[in-house]
Amino acid sequence: LLLVLVYEVHVYTGAKLGAETDSNVYINLLGTRGDAGKRKLHRSKNNNVKFRHGQMDIFCIKAVSLGDLEKVLISHDGAGPGNGWFLDKIVIKHKEGKESQEVVFPCNRWLDEYQDDGKTERELTAISKYFVKEYSSQQWRVQVKTDGDSPEPRECKRTLVIYGSKDRSDELLLSPQTAGHVCFLPRATDEFIVETRDLGDVYKIRISCDDVPGFEGWHLKSFHLEELHTKQELNFDCNCWLSLNKEDKELVKEFPAVNEDQKTLPVYKYVVSVHIGDHWEAETFANVYITLCGKRGDTGMRKLHTSLAKGRKFQRNKVDSFLVEAVSLSCLQKVVIGHDGEGYGAGMYLKMVTVKESQDSDKEWVFPWWNWLDTHLGLCETVCEIVTVGTRLISSPELPEINMRSSGLWIMDITGSDLSNETDPIHLSFIFYGNLNHKKLPLQVTGKAIQIKDELADIGLICKVQVTGPHSELKQPWHLDLLHMKHTGTKEEMYLAFDCWFNPNEDKCVELPALYADQDPLPVVEYAVHLHTGDFKKADATGEAYLCIQGEKSDSGKRWLNSRNSLITFARGQVAVFKIKAVYLGKLNQVLVGFKSLKKDEWFLKKIVIKEVLHPFSAHVFVHNDWINKCSKKDFVEVAIPLKETSVTSLPTKKFDTKSRGQWQTWVHCTQVPEDIPDIQVVVFGRKGKSSAQKVQNLNDNPFVLTVGDIGDITKVSFVLSGPCLERGIKLHKLRLKDLDTKQELGFHTEAQCLFGEGGSETVTELAVVRPDKPPLRGVLYSIAVHTGTLPASGTDADVFITVFGEQGDSCKRRLRHSNFERGQVCTSEMRAVDLGQLSKVLVEHHCMGYGAGWYLDQIVIQESGKTDGQYAFLCQQWLDSGVGDAQTERMLK
Repeated sequence: LLLVLVYEVHVYTGAKLGAETDSNVYINLLGTRGDAGKRKLHRSKNNNVKFRHGQMDIFCIKAVSLGDLEKVLISHDGAGPGNGWFLDKIVIKHKEGKESQEVVFPCNRWLDEYQDDGKTERELTAISKYFVKEYSSQQWRVQVKTDGDSPEPRECKRTLVIYGSKDRSDELLLSPQTAGHVCFLPRATDEFIVETRDLGDVYKIRISCDDVPGFEGWHLKSFHLEELHTKQELNFDCNCWLSLNKEDKELVKEFPAVNEDQKTLPVYKYVVSVHIGDHWEAETFANVYITLCGKRGDTGMRKLHTSLAKGRKFQRNKVDSFLVEAVSLSCLQKVVIGHDGEGYGAGMYLKMVTVKESQDSDKEWVFPWWNWLDTHLGLCETVCEIVTVGTRLISSPELPEINMRSSGLWIMDITGSDLSNETDPIHLSFIFYGNLNHKKLPLQVTGKAIQIKDELADIGLICKVQVTGPHSELKQPWHLDLLHMKHTGTKEEMYLAFDCWFNPNEDKCVELPALYADQDPLPVVEYAVHLHTGDFKKADATGEAYLCIQGEKSDSGKRWLNSRNSLITFARGQVAVFKIKAVYLGKLNQVLVGFKSLKKDEWFLKKIVIKEVLHPFSAHVFVHNDWINKCSKKDFVEVAIPLKETSVTSLPTKKFDTKSRGQWQTWVHCTQVPEDIPDIQVVVFGRKGKSSAQKVQNLNDNPFVLTVGDIGDITKVSFVLSGPCLERGIKLHKLRLKDLDTKQELGFHTEAQCLFGEGGSETVTELAVVRPDKPPLRGVLYSIAVHTGTLPASGTDADVFITVFGEQGDSCKRRLRHSNFERGQVCTSEMRAVDLGQLSKVLVEHHCMGYGAGWYLDQIVIQESGKTDGQYAFLCQQWLDSGVGDAQTERMLK
């Protein structure tokens, strides 16, 4: 007889914008013994409202044993825009006999008629299965006191996370134990029972509230925890607000455990600085989240709300700093940073993150990234994990000629794991690379901490430190923690967090960049090295091999391709791939290859191709096409192979999964807007045409939809003033477009931009689209010379308008800034526009009728202001007069 089992289904809704759903969700579990049938996921065990943004819901399904779970069918009944669902993954836990199993089914896709491939049902395949040990559990009574001045509670998810010396709990939902009960009323004490794994000695808790519309905040007075088996009690005196309207503007708070037996941990306001790179479209308007991780736990995911820097957050080449309050994490080890922006151009180019313990700290941890966080660019990910390279001083010592470093010593303290079981010292080499030379210092490690001193003369400014070894037999692995360097003369100081193991029978080589207060650190790059062996007889070989990559900044040092005491084989016609981590070497110029064969094998090396793993769109090719070790009597034969070519492809971008219908959500944010808001139209230009003129519905950053149709890739946006000129320009702070189907986002540079000129005398303002993979079209100031004819009564007092057409669109209709065009005169105006490319034609017109309004136009000459070449002459030599000739008041000139 087959047993009836309880399958615990953990459903993870994604953290993308609009990921949640109110639809009915159905699941079917498929195993080696059959399936469970289609089941509706009725009630979440851990949440009152199911399938919310970034939420995990637990459901229980009873079924006859299905054997090994292989697949899951998941679907929902939501139809129409906005009813989709972004599913991250499903994890199913169950126990059969003495064995507990945990099976993971990743999804990371939309179930949405209007997103991705339009499907609302997906078949998920298991990628991993875990046999889970039975852990002892703890039950906690949680008592929460709310202060008297706290507002009446609204429906808002409030969670608790408990941290202990052994583990941390999951997010524990603080929800009513009985139906209809209202929690967190003013002056109320609420009680909850929660279950966790064995956490060990509890040292902190974290409380958080969801950011929901209309939530005024929660004044939390105190927390009390009691473990029901051991009767251990913990008190947390909170007395703080969780609110975005109060001084701290925080919805997350951490509190240390207060215990007579141990010192209470301090609470720090970490200063987290996000450094955006200097790239086109590097900025983002998405919500950015970060988790700080240290030796003592993490902060959980925090939204970066309020920047200490002025201006809009996360803009190109800008540094924004945020306060993240948390119980002390000890030494920081890594950060996890991401955002909720979807679509090409919605992400950001992140240079690095720096973190200091408080605003008064003189040192900061450094986390370099130097890559995109974008669904369609770089690694095509919106979240990354960055390990620290160490800490640096906040500001450089104010000493003359600090970069010369001519006098004084570097004192270097090296710390690592204990050597109690090692009878012999560990032999390592520390190589210090400068901008002039490098120096190698052999080192015998005899204890947990060791200090060396050296002038490091004649190497110039240190740019990186490399550690190689061990150069002796090891009985057990040894861990290198930290290298602390301080100069006695300049007082320059840096901490390099190597955090790596040196293992027996291994030749290791690790390096980190030098960290200076006044310089961006060089990134640590992973190079993928492809060795191509020739495809003919006896081209293959077995032996020992190393290579050294040389660049304009430094070299990688000698990197062994075979393990110690073992050999490597390069097979005929095959490509062997190795990955080498090194501080960025700059432009590569040469590779040294060393080879030795005990069998006197001759190796035909065809070529070497090197790519940066994070930037695979550039490949450096080193062609050898010759033998190595042929007829050589040397132990090792080393050859130098110069760079042959570097092939660069354009920045790779994912193709859009969904076809665009040409509807774009639009944000326009302006200040200095007149009380009587003018009628402003907007025209969107693309590679295949332009949209109709549509009214700008508001200027206060509230989104509205523009229907542009199928005009190809958008190149620019033109704002057109329909009424009379303004007394002054309207200050433009933000213009953003987002495709409702593909989620593509387009940015525009709005710095120092005024709609219709600072004085308000212009009728059109144009902005070029900024894309991450190419520079925007440039702005051009055109000089327009209008030649009025010499016939009697040729001049006019009418307002004259002009539209200039080119290969990249048109200028929209512009009024020429002249009150009259006299007989035989040349009137020159200037027009600022996005580059139109090669000009093709001009539409010129006036709208006046009757006596004296007519005009005889000889020609119009246009060229870029300040240039003497590249003139475009458009002949007319006709009347624009309602009473003369063909009575036309507009002419198309070519």
